[in-house]
Amino acid sequence: MFERPDVGERAVLVHIDFTAHDGTEDPGEFRELVTSAGVEPVCTVTGSRKQPSPRFFVGEGKLEEIRDAVAANEADVVLFNHALSPRQERNIEHELKCRVLDRTGVILDIFAQRARTHEGKLQVELAQLEHMSTRLVRGWTHLERQKGGIGLRGPGETQLETDRRLLRERIKSIHKRLEKVRRQRNQGRRARERADIPTVSLVGYTNAGKSTLFNRITTSSVYAADQLFATLDPTLRRLELPDIGPVVMADTVGFIRHLPHKLVEAFRATLEETTQATLLLHIIDCHDPRRDENIEQVEEVLAEIGADEIPMLQVFNKIDLLENFTPRVERNEEGIPVRAWVSAVTGEGLDGLFDAIVERVAEDVVHHFVLLGPADGKLRALLHEAGSVLSEDYRDSGDTVVEVRLQNRDWQQLLSRAGVNEKSIRLDGGHA
Repeated sequence: MFERPDVGERAVLVHIDFTAHDGTEDPGEFRELVTSAGVEPVCTVTGSRKQPSPRFFVGEGKLEEIRDAVAANEADVVLFNHALSPRQERNIEHELKCRVLDRTGVILDIFAQRARTHEGKLQVELAQLEHMSTRLVRGWTHLERQKGGIGLRGPGETQLETDRRLLRERIKSIHKRLEKVRRQRNQGRRARERADIPTVSLVGYTNAGKSTLFNRITTSSVYAADQLFATLDPTLRRLELPDIGPVVMADTVGFIRHLPHKLVEAFRATLEETTQATLLLHIIDCHDPRRDENIEQVEEVLAEIGADEIPMLQVFNKIDLLENFTPRVERNEEGIPVRAWVSAVTGEGLDGLFDAIVERVAEDVVHHFVLLGPADGKLRALLHEAGSVLSEDYRDSGDTVVEVRLQNRDWQQLLSRAGVNEKSIRLDGGHA
């Protein structure tokens, strides 16, 4: 669609520190983003300004430095670690005579490469079209061309107007198809809710090791690589947990600081698995020097999508990169597991993490000692059928003290099916 220079594989990166702006991007992270996009960074141009230039984003002297870097390194594209306006992109391209992309464009390119499912591809296309819709003007050299045509163009409509109309129609079409996907996903989620199946959702900053940990826990084969945004589509696996039974575990897209709002909107359907989870596992790269900032960024996105009230267990991953660190599970004042230190690569600490997940998901599990008489045979049979009996102690009177452990909702259902009053069989008020 665009008459613009092609994007090659050699890139000059541009990172500017602005003294008047907070929240400067990380140049190291941007280099990782570029590498993840399959582009070779050949040079990084850095500088500092009080604020961006309205025309070129950078000053004319810095623009000349970028031009020299492109020529010296035979670069095909210039990538800015910042958000550029359509006008700035157009002006810089005109001056440099090569393709220019901003940070959002790089992220969109990675998303386009990584999306595997039909839904993921639709979401990527939607984000690309919405990003492109503000930049249509820059590519056309024939904006004055006018054509009429039945069913194609209105009389006198310019090429630019036509393209905008086609974009709007395509965006509307994708929104409808995504809405259908959301309805299908909701049907699957409601079916799990009717079956009382808990969902554990993995969230975290991109490249924190979510997919590697997911593979370890579920013995799955989800694509995992040392790249940013290796996973874009939600992957669901069914697990059997002690005392709990079946649990659905979901691996989701990684978060990144200053993720453009349109991308969050475009991927809201993917992140809905997070908003409906029973428990969130917040996977954290404990070796990352910006660990605390990454944690804050993830929590901001969770708040933005309405998932900040869901119970969370922090999982500090990659302890194999720390010296002489022993895996452990940390608890709060109430004795509830809140943080686990593990290595998804070596498997260290995974047993403790698994126990912590069981404990957090099973917060409504009851542990009772009940006195069952000969007339309570139906309840006893149901408890054995559910696999909830831990031990039995037979008394001379013919009664039996049965130790049971199961989820409270299952306990209440079994009592109802057997027609037994809980107060008549519990010993000493029950032992939790």
